[in-house]
Amino acid sequence: MDEQLALRLRLFREGGQVPATVVDFVADELTALEAEGHTITEATAGMLTSHLTMAFGRLLRGEPIDEFSADAQVAAELADHPEAVARARAISVRAEARLGAALPESEVNFLGLHLAVLAQRPPPTPAP
Repeated sequence: MDEQLALRLRLFREGGQVPATVVDFVADELTALEAEGHTITEATAGMLTSHLTMAFGRLLRGEPIDEFSADAQVAAELADHPEAVARARAISVRAEARLGAALPESEVNFLGLHLAVLAQRPPPTPAP
């Protein structure tokens, strides 16, 4: 994780917008993605980080997360990325166990889109 993405997480933590447990959970998920060989930087995972952090924050505050009019279109886009959807569902299961909040299906699909895009990025080039 680069310094800019770490700063994003720190701002969420210090800003009080979400509980620290959410920030910790998201940071752990990003670390796991990085350990699998994904490039986790502000440029590649900034939007994923904010989306996931804010979604869990809303869920823990009891705010509804509405279905989106584009849900069918998003699901169709994900048809070619079953691994991203499976990963998104696994994140939701871990979040329910750790935070007490599972993502609704529409959020699982949006998370799947983020993960599909991340998976299409080339792996980092090793330093010489």
